[in-house]
Amino acid sequence: MLTFALGPIFALSGTLVLMNRGFPVWLKYIPGIQFRTDNEPFKAAMEKFTAKIVSMMKAENLFEWQGGPIILSQIENEFGPPEYDQGEPAKNYVSWAAQMAVGLDTGVPWIMCKQDDAPDPVINTCNGFYCDYFYPNQPYKPTMWTEVWTSWFTGFGVPVPHRPVEDLAFSVAKFIQKGGSFVNYYMYHGGTNFGRTAGGPFIATSYDYDAPIDEFGLLRQPKWGHLRDLHRAIKLCEMALISDDSVVTSLGNSQESHVFRSNYGDCAAFLANYDVKSYSRVTFNGMHYDLPPWSISILPDCKTTVFNSARVGAQTSLMQMNWLGGFSWQSYNEDTTFNGDLSFTTTGLLEQINVTRDITDYLWYTTYVDINENEGFLKGGYYPVLTVMSAGHSLNVFINGQLSGMSYGGVEDPRFTYSGNVMLRAGNNTISILSASVGLPNVGEHFETWNAGVLGPVVLSGLDDGWRDLTWQKWTYQIGLKGETLNLHALTESSEWGEADPKQPLTWYKAFFDAPSGNEPLALDMSSMGKGQIWINGQSIGRYWPGYTATGDCSPCDYRGEYNERKCQSNCGEPSQRWYHVPRAWLNPTANLLVVFEEWGGDPTGISLVTRTVGSVCAYVSEWQPSITNWRTKEYGNPKVHLSCEQKNITSIKFASFGTPQGVCGGYWEGSCHAHNSYDIFEKRCIGRQSCAIAVVPEVFGGDPCLGVMKSVAVEAICG
Repeated sequence: MLTFALGPIFALSGTLVLMNRGFPVWLKYIPGIQFRTDNEPFKAAMEKFTAKIVSMMKAENLFEWQGGPIILSQIENEFGPPEYDQGEPAKNYVSWAAQMAVGLDTGVPWIMCKQDDAPDPVINTCNGFYCDYFYPNQPYKPTMWTEVWTSWFTGFGVPVPHRPVEDLAFSVAKFIQKGGSFVNYYMYHGGTNFGRTAGGPFIATSYDYDAPIDEFGLLRQPKWGHLRDLHRAIKLCEMALISDDSVVTSLGNSQESHVFRSNYGDCAAFLANYDVKSYSRVTFNGMHYDLPPWSISILPDCKTTVFNSARVGAQTSLMQMNWLGGFSWQSYNEDTTFNGDLSFTTTGLLEQINVTRDITDYLWYTTYVDINENEGFLKGGYYPVLTVMSAGHSLNVFINGQLSGMSYGGVEDPRFTYSGNVMLRAGNNTISILSASVGLPNVGEHFETWNAGVLGPVVLSGLDDGWRDLTWQKWTYQIGLKGETLNLHALTESSEWGEADPKQPLTWYKAFFDAPSGNEPLALDMSSMGKGQIWINGQSIGRYWPGYTATGDCSPCDYRGEYNERKCQSNCGEPSQRWYHVPRAWLNPTANLLVVFEEWGGDPTGISLVTRTVGSVCAYVSEWQPSITNWRTKEYGNPKVHLSCEQKNITSIKFASFGTPQGVCGGYWEGSCHAHNSYDIFEKRCIGRQSCAIAVVPEVFGGDPCLGVMKSVAVEAICG
C-alpha cells in the first residue's frame, strides 16, 4: 500500500529539494512569484502540476478504487511551522491547497502532515521521532503517523546519526497504545542521492538514514528484525485494538498499563515503563512483569508477554566492505582561465544560482588587479590578504592560475568568509574564484530568496594605500568547467587525457574496469580524495567530500531517553561519508568508464572498488526473552537464537557462551557462568548452513551451568 505524496515536498526529502528535481529552476523567475503562500503565480503552477500528476496516476489505474496500491494522497508537507510565522497569507494558502486537492477527486483520503489546521475533509497527520502526544484536529479523524523518523540524514562535515531500535520500537508501541491507527516509516529503505539531487545544502550523497534496509538493499540488523517482531506483536492484538479506546491504569510513578478489549472477549495490554534509569517490577492482572527502563511490553492476551521494546531478540549483522582492487588512471587538468560560450563580463558580484540556473555546481568569478612595482610587500616580509565573503557553499581561490586557498560553510550555516595571504606580483594579476554549490535548500521559507555564491564584499588588504575593495570591479563569469563543456564525464575516447597527475587540484581522472562477478552490492572507497564528483558510464554517482571530516559528539550511545539527531552519532574525526554506492544496473560486463573530478587535490591511487557483505552475525538472547513464535503453545514457547548469513554460509563460530556472557557484538567475553560445550553446539548445528536456530534452554547445552541464575546465550558466527 502506498501514500502518494504529491507535494510540494520539502524538509528531509533529499531528492525533492528546491530546484533540484523539486521546484524547477524556471519557477523562481516567473514575475511576481512567491513560494508557498497566497500567491497567484505560485498557486497556478502548483495546481497545474498537481492536476497533471493525479491524471497520470488515474491513467495507470494506481488508486485503490482502481485496483492500485495508492490508499492515501498527500498535499503540501510540514507547512505548519512556516504558516505560524507567515500568518494570514499562509493560512489562506493552506485552505486553497486543501480545496484544490480535494477537487481533483483521487477517490482516496487526502492528508496534510504537520498541519494542525488542515480543513475538512483533509486529515492532519504527525511526522517526527515521537507522535504519542498527537491528536487529529477532529475526533472523527484517524490518528496517523505519516513519518516515523528511523534516524536522520547524514550531512557533510557532521557525524552520522543512528537511532537505536529499542527507542524506535518504544516510540511506535507508545503511539499504538495511545490510540494510533496508522504508522509509516521514513525511511524504511535507505537511498542514494545520485547526481546533484542532494539538498540541504550539505546533505551527503548517501541517504541511508540508518533505515531497516540500508541504501545498498541489505537488511540492517537488528533494526529490521526487531521492528518485524514489533509488527507481529501488534498484529496479534488487532481485534482488541480496533474495538475500543484503551483503559489506562497507573502501575507506579512512571509505569502504566493500556488495556484494549473487544465485545468478543479479545484482550490486549501494553505495559509501559517510562523511567529512563531503572527496571520496574509491576503487578498486572495478579501477575508480576519485569519492565526494562524506557520500554513497553505487549501482551496480546493480557497475560503473555510476546514483545518488549528494549529486549532485542533479533540478530545483529556486522557489515564489511571487501576490497576488490584499484584502478589505472589518466588525468586532465582543468583550465582555470577557461572562457567558453557560457562566459560574460559585468560590473559587480552576481548571485550564483541566478547565473548558473543550476545546470552545474560550479561558477568562476574572475577579476584582475594591478600591483605597482614599488609596493612594499614586494620587498619581502609579508603578503597582502584577500578576504572573500560567500553566501555558500565552498570556494577555491586561484592567483595567477595557482591554488591559493579554499574555504567552505557547513550544515548549520552555508555562509562563510575566506581570508588568506595571496602571492601577487608586480603588474597585472588574475584572481579567479571557483564557487561550488553543495545542494539547494530543502527546508525553510521563501526559497526563491535564498542565495549562494560570492556576494561580497571582496577586499584586498595589506597594500601601501591600505585596502582595495574589489567588489564593484569588472568580473568575468564562466558557468561550469571546461571539462563539463568537453563532456569528459561521458567520453571514452579523447585526446585531452594524459598520464595521471595525482594530488593536484581541479583535476579530472578516468579509468576503466570490468564488472565484478556475483551480485553483492558495490561501492567506491573515496577516503583518499578531497572533494568532487563521480560518474560511471556517464551517470552521476553524486558528490563526494571525504576531506570534510565530521565534528561533533560521538559519546557512547544509550537507547534510554528521548532521541534526537545529535544523540548516538558516529564518525567523529572521520569522513561523514567514505563509501559511495555503485548500482550494478549501471554497469556493463566490461570496459566501464569511471570519471572523477577532484577539486582539492586528493590521491586517486587510493580509490578502490568494494563489495558490501555480511561479515559476521551475532545474537544475545536470554531465558526471559519474549517469544512471538508459537506464543500460545507454552511447550514450544522457549526463546531461540536465530542466525542467518543471508546469501552466505556460516563458516565458523567466533564466540559462543550459554551462561552469563558479557559485551556486545564483535566483543563478547565469557562471564562467571559458562557452559563449556557452547561452542560445540553451535558448530554442530550452524556451520555450513545459511541459517540456524537454537533454543535457549539448559538441556540443549548439557545441563544448567549455574543453578538459580538467569542465563543468556551470546554468539558470534562468521559468514563466508
